[in-house]
Amino acid sequence: MRVIDLYEALEQSIPRSLSCEWDHDGLMVCPDPDLEVRRALVCLDPTDRMMEYAIRHDCQVILCHHPLLFHGLQALDPRDGLAQKCMDMVQNRVAVFSFHTRLDALPGGVNDCLAQTIGLQRVEPFLSEGLPIGRIGEWTRGGTLSDFLEHVKTVLHVPVLRVGDAGKAPYRVAILGGSGKDDVENAKAAGADTFLSGELGYHQLTDAAYTGMNLIAAGHFFTEDPVCAALERMLRDLDSSMDVVYQNSNRVNWI
Repeated sequence: MRVIDLYEALEQSIPRSLSCEWDHDGLMVCPDPDLEVRRALVCLDPTDRMMEYAIRHDCQVILCHHPLLFHGLQALDPRDGLAQKCMDMVQNRVAVFSFHTRLDALPGGVNDCLAQTIGLQRVEPFLSEGLPIGRIGEWTRGGTLSDFLEHVKTVLHVPVLRVGDAGKAPYRVAILGGSGKDDVENAKAAGADTFLSGELGYHQLTDAAYTGMNLIAAGHFFTEDPVCAALERMLRDLDSSMDVVYQNSNRVNWI
């Protein structure tokens, strides 16, 4: 399958109509649209380490969640790190596809993968920025908040959680991968007693007992990375002959 054919197939599966208005994603770099894709790298972030891996292992495509070019480049100046990344990709004929907020909202995307990994039941969407991005479901295994937190740490491989304890056992759990600090009220309006996201504000966490909803910040990377397995399956379904590899792109150390 050619690079451009693969991208167009993914565009159909992950439609732009699900994107937030402010978002910028899609086809980030495309040095040769007619190049045959033999190997694709799936990762959450298009970091320098991921790009070095793609070049070293002869990958024709990097498929990631976070956009490589979120803000416009002013110049192709090698003294600028982002510009150098783009030039390296062009020189080595590696295309970069990024699917951002539309992958958050997509059925089977970031937040459905997070809900499934945690083990929520009867999951349904709740609105964020007018789009069905968040998810809310039922935690049916019972136990205390501490029991739930230990489970989250285990299944998401999170070394540390930041928690605002409202004194409630979790049952109606809302989740939103990545940054959820603007969606605390949306989660509460959806009926959640517990809200888990990647990033939440300090004052939101300290006010959890007052506002009446448990708040859990589990790390941006850890709450979104489960979608990479879904992206791997998507690529293999599109072309079973393609070699698809995953790499952990996390560059944030938890000490």
